[in-house]
Parts: sequence; C-alpha cells; structure tokens
Amino acid sequence: MQTLDFGGITVDRVVESEGPSFHPGFIFPEATQEALAGERDWLLPHFLDAESGRLLMSLHSYIIRTKHHTILVDTCVGNDKERPSTPPWHRRDSAWLDDLRAMGVPPESVDFVLCTHLHVDHVGWNTRLVDGRWVPTFPNARYLFHKDEYAHWETNEMPHVGSGTTEGSFEDSVLPVVAAGLADFVDGDHGIEDGLFLEASPGHTPGHVCLHLEGGGSHGLFTGDMMHHPVQIAYPEWNSRYCFDPDRSRATRQSYLERYADTATQILAAHFPAPVAGRIISNGARCKFSV
Repeated sequence: MQTLDFGGITVDRVVESEGPSFHPGFIFPEATQEALAGERDWLLPHFLDAESGRLLMSLHSYIIRTKHHTILVDTCVGNDKERPSTPPWHRRDSAWLDDLRAMGVPPESVDFVLCTHLHVDHVGWNTRLVDGRWVPTFPNARYLFHKDEYAHWETNEMPHVGSGTTEGSFEDSVLPVVAAGLADFVDGDHGIEDGLFLEASPGHTPGHVCLHLEGGGSHGLFTGDMMHHPVQIAYPEWNSRYCFDPDRSRATRQSYLERYADTATQILAAHFPAPVAGRIISNGARCKFSV
C-alpha cells in the first residue's frame, strides 16, 4: 500500500504475512461457488487466487502519523506465541518489528495502540518475549481496549474451530499490558485526537470498534474484522465462521455498507490484501470494492 495522506495525517501499512489464505467455504460457511463466480470479474486478480481458488488475504497493522501522535492499529499474530492449532502462526519468527523500525517507527515512538477487537491475530505484537516473560512491545504507548470487549474475554474463550483460536492470546498478549498499567478501557465513541475517533461496530465480537480518520476533507474508515474480505461487500450477509453474534454482525456490516457505498470514504480493513485501500461502489444489485 502506498502512503495515504489525509491533510497531513499519513497512513502506512506494515505487513506480517500476505497471500493465498482460506478457501471461501471455510471462512464463509454460507458462500457458494455460484455466487463467487458472479464476482470473479472484480475479485481477480487482487482478491482471489485463480489457481488455488483461495482468497487472497493479509495480516497487517496500520501506522497513523499525525502532528501530535503515532497510532498503531491492530498488532497481528506476533512472534514466539504458542498457537498450535494454526501452524503458520505457531512460534512465528517474522520481521514485523524490524519492518516497523525501518518505516521510522521504533517501538518507543508509538503513542497509542488500538486493538479493534481482541482476537488472536489483532493483539500478538502487543507484547514480545524478553528473558522468558511477555512484556509490552510499546512501552510508552497507551493501549486502547473497548471495555466491553475486555470484559468478555476475561471470562470467555473463542470456540475451538480448528484455526484461529485464542489459545492463550488474552493471557500472553493482553494481560501483560494491563499489568504494566498501559491499558485504557474506552467506550465505543472514544476520541483519540481531533479527526480520529472510534465507533462501536459489534457483532464479530461484543466490543468490536471501527476507527474514523478525518483530515484534509477526506475520510478513512478502519474496519477491523467487520469485513474479512472484499467479497463481503457484495455479500454482507456472509459472516465469517468466527463471528460471535451472527445476526448482529450482518446488521452492522450492512449498515456500514449503506452509509458508505458510492462515497469517497477510503475503506481500510484488517485483512484486505494489496492494494488494500479502496471504495465501496454500486455494482448492479450489489456492491463491489474498487481500488
């Protein structure tokens, strides 16, 4: 993704991994081959791997730099974490942190870390392993967790569905941040600074939030996992298998699509692959993602 500029507020992306991922029917149990075939003209080549039929997806974080703050949105899977149900995530040894530094963002420079929700692939780099202990990766940052989201994961574990379970991520990637006194438990309308504010978007998880960025007359919307893949812009009724409240997830996604279809809003999701940023536009009876 090329650097985006919203009136002097810049947005970059640091990638942990990217490429062919789930088969559509695995992550979206309601998906049909017939429906997918009808969207191939715009899903190819960026969002669907023609050879394998797998969805092209990404694990990445966003870096927002304003005049006042550096904000990191979602922190992927992380290194050295015990994730045996998902082999590509198990005891990872990626260059994510080095890549972040190379982009001019040493860990000490981050002011805020926003986790749109607390699933395993959005909290991993909150902490890193130092001398056998999990310590906050960003020692000067305030970590923003929606208070309902945190309360839910204090007493619940994500159902084990074969891939992508929490597997202790709350314990190794969230609780050490709280113990260090770096966590702020916020409401769904929390403002970070002028032009950067949250909006509650529950359904995928109980306290899921989106982040709005307004600057220079432009609008960016960081959607987290409200949408996992661009095909959900055409089929917002398709939930991922990881949605906590399926009915609410569908309703939330549909409401955002209705608000932002055929507008200039730049959509910045957590797992859309390169070129990442784009708009929701009408496409006959449905919508599509335009980059």
